[in-house]
Amino acid sequence: MNALLARKSWFEATARARIAGLLDAGSFSEWLPPAASQPSPHLAQLDLPGAFDDGVVVGYGQLEKRPIFVIAQEGQFMGGAVGEIHGAKIVGALRRAAVEKPAAVLFLIDSGGVRLHEANAGLIAISEIMRAVLDARAAGVPVIALVGGSCGAFGGMGIVAKLCSAILISEEGRLALSGPEVIETVMGVEEFDAKDRALVWRVTGGKHRYLMGDCAALVDDDLAAFRASAADFLAGWQEPAPTPALLRAAQQTLENRLAAYGELRDGLDVWAALGVADPAAVPLLDRDELVALKEGLPT
Repeated sequence: MNALLARKSWFEATARARIAGLLDAGSFSEWLPPAASQPSPHLAQLDLPGAFDDGVVVGYGQLEKRPIFVIAQEGQFMGGAVGEIHGAKIVGALRRAAVEKPAAVLFLIDSGGVRLHEANAGLIAISEIMRAVLDARAAGVPVIALVGGSCGAFGGMGIVAKLCSAILISEEGRLALSGPEVIETVMGVEEFDAKDRALVWRVTGGKHRYLMGDCAALVDDDLAAFRASAADFLAGWQEPAPTPALLRAAQQTLENRLAAYGELRDGLDVWAALGVADPAAVPLLDRDELVALKEGLPT
């Protein structure tokens, strides 16, 4: 019980609180801090309230004395949506990483995707982020996505997460290309009922993504747990050189996955196909139980 009381929820924390819990105490230095305010000009033109940081914090610090660049989206501002300034800050941090080569970039993703208010400017920003992630990785700098916020990683930011070297996710994290509400609006409730929250978590939630192999680690909803997971991952990680053979193997994995699960519409069906003996029990398992379950599945 004391351990549970001592936990500090990643899901409930702000972007700056997540950074403070993730990096070594007192090591973080922010680029474009409050004194260098850069709110979105587009929101002002639409008479919408802005934020001095435009919903993303970028800077550098240390994780167990390793030099780290960090990018943290603020899901509590416009759902972490990416606009022109927001995206430019992320791209700038990633481009700087490709030059200065820190031990890693920790990308704290908490976003529904493109900021619709900024239309093409947001779409262009997402494409620039994608390229910058790949450029950083090509320079030998791992980019680690940490997903556990209320907005998850959806839309263009879902693609960005999958372009990263690895994803660390909590049960509360979600990852998908299109959000449930978007699918329901476009295709109808018969295709996906966004009000069925249990279904939403079975299809997009952290447990499902971990069982499917989309994420390198499943983490408890705790600042200290994310810190420990990031440190452990980096201790044993070396960014692989992107080779044609590696890309072909990844493509074959995706084709095999589509063939095996492409017609299934619920996480329960997918888990059964994976070899889970009691799929209905998966939502009730804690983190350690789910990790043990995955390790025991047929390969």
